[in-house]
Amino acid sequence: MRFATVIRGRVAAVVRIRAHRNPLAAAVGCVHTRPVPDADDFRALARSSPWRFTTVRFTSRRGPSGDAVRAWLRRPDALRVETIDGALLGVVHGRSHTTSVVLGAGPGDPPPEAPPPVLRVDGLVAVRPWDADRADDPMWQDYRWVAMLDPVELADGQARDGDTGEPAGPPLTIGTVREVDHGGRPAWEAVVATTDTYDPCCSCCPLLHDAGIDRLEWDDAGERFAGSRYPSATRVRLDVGTGVCVLTEALDGTWAGDGHEVLIEAVDEPMDDDLFVEPPRAPSAPRWGYSPAPGPGRA
Repeated sequence: MRFATVIRGRVAAVVRIRAHRNPLAAAVGCVHTRPVPDADDFRALARSSPWRFTTVRFTSRRGPSGDAVRAWLRRPDALRVETIDGALLGVVHGRSHTTSVVLGAGPGDPPPEAPPPVLRVDGLVAVRPWDADRADDPMWQDYRWVAMLDPVELADGQARDGDTGEPAGPPLTIGTVREVDHGGRPAWEAVVATTDTYDPCCSCCPLLHDAGIDRLEWDDAGERFAGSRYPSATRVRLDVGTGVCVLTEALDGTWAGDGHEVLIEAVDEPMDDDLFVEPPRAPSAPRWGYSPAPGPGRA
């Protein structure tokens, strides 16, 4: 009887996660990677995240002394964020971009079915079938969060002086790629530098510091960043199983040591809808002058 109960519990867990399966990951199926990665492999992994998992639980910390948070992501559109001590910080529903490319033919129509990516023989993505906006995950605080979960900006560049009709060069120069352990999971690490085609998810909060991007974002960049030395080298790690950017660290310059770190705790575990329900907030106390009822002594 106990054996039957255990089996029923396992089946229920499988049913729950299948009910919320990431359609992109389901369309691609099982993926594999070559045992000895190179720069092309690193770029392919950086553009593969939307097709490699449905749910992920992780901690994230920015900067060497930043406060860490714990998050639960269920693709395509549910996110929960807590402090490390378990205090709820927020629940986010919906993707971070809403543009015409994800809308149906008319009001209320569902988004069109996503075409599959072009895959390499090892299962990593060679060509994404649309702009990165379409696969964006829910955002927490800024687009750097979105970029670390789907670091396609490390894979494909874009010419900053307009469309020339020619393919843009790679956004990074990538040194030797090493296989390393990161939080008990296999990762690929490389020391990189940005090029003139680096095109971040959002220019106000790129994964990597870049002088050209700052000039595009800030009209007063010359004054704002006067005397700043931009990194010539940044350490980057990608989690092999998910494609998530789990580490960036500037190795020199004004922002030496700056970056982020993600520690993945679980992948594709069941995440029920209840996890993404924010508790109702207590009603706020009325402010004098705005309350429909007069305050004490003001009748």
